[in-house]
This record gives sequence, C-alpha cells and structure tokens, in this order.
Amino acid sequence: MNDGGTVWTSYESPIGSLTVVIGPQGLRSIHFPAESPRLPERAQRPLLTVVDQLDAYFAGELESFDVELDLRGTPLQRLVWAQLLEIPYGSTTTYGEVARRIDGSHYPGGIEPYERARVVGAAIGRNPVPVVVACHRVIGADGSLTGYRGGLERKRMLLGLEGAELSAPASGSSRADLQLPLL
Repeated sequence: MNDGGTVWTSYESPIGSLTVVIGPQGLRSIHFPAESPRLPERAQRPLLTVVDQLDAYFAGELESFDVELDLRGTPLQRLVWAQLLEIPYGSTTTYGEVARRIDGSHYPGGIEPYERARVVGAAIGRNPVPVVVACHRVIGADGSLTGYRGGLERKRMLLGLEGAELSAPASGSSRADLQLPLL
C-alpha cells in the first residue's frame, strides 16, 4: 500500500492498538485492531505530529485535532464527515440531526427525508479516520449508542473521556435493546 509516500505507524491507545496511515496529502486512515490493513514494514515511520496529538487527546488535553486530512469518499460522504468535524468536543448529536444539516440536493434521488439518517449512518460508518473525525459523537435519536465500527465499548470510552452526557434509555429498556443496525 505504499503508493507514493504513504507511511504508517502503530499507536497504542487506551482503546486498543490503532494503525495510523498518512499519505502525501495528509491523514488518510485510522484502523482499529480487528481491521488493520496489511502494510509494508518499510513504510512504517514515527508519525510524531499525529501521535503527539493522539497522546494529548487521550490525556484529556486536546479537544480538536490540527492535522491535514486526506479523506477519500463520495461527495456525500465528505459532506457528512465535514459535519462530524463541527460537533464540539464532549457533545453528541443524532444521525437525523446530521442529515438535516446537509442540503437535500446532495442526497441520491428517490431518498425521502425520513430515510436520510440511514444514508448518513452509512457514510459515518465509512469514516476513514475515527477519533480524529469524531463519528463517536453521533448517537441514536433515543440517546442510545449505535453503529460504531470500533465497537460500542470504544464509543462509550471515547464519549466518557470527553465527558459527554448520554441520556438514559426508556424505562424498562437497556441500551442494547434500543440499538438499531445502521448498515
């Protein structure tokens, strides 16, 4: 995968070992342990700028990353990911709210407004740089944790690190009962 200057490093975080990949244009991807791609050893480098910022984030000292991003996706995916960058540290929003912030003309033809949250959920699930582009800050409309590629325990840990308040599920239901698959 060393296409013209792509380099990577392994970063040991409180949520597990992350593989960080940077291309010539910026941060390209962050992979959780179960999804680490096969990368050539010769392309492994110490990526101090990103690693220092990840250290500061996990220490509770950094609320916003300052790294160049090389996000590759469809125009709609990139619009969704841009919305994720607008969610403040320690805050949450819903898939529906993210969908409402994107002009309807950007959605595929035939997608009804009530279906847009699922389209947004699919785009969020393809976010190539979790943690940095904070997809963990998007929760279900009922306050439940849903749809995190790294697993709901990691999502819970990241939100806890940021001090985000999560609403309680409806009486008699657990969060697990309220989770809906997004993909």
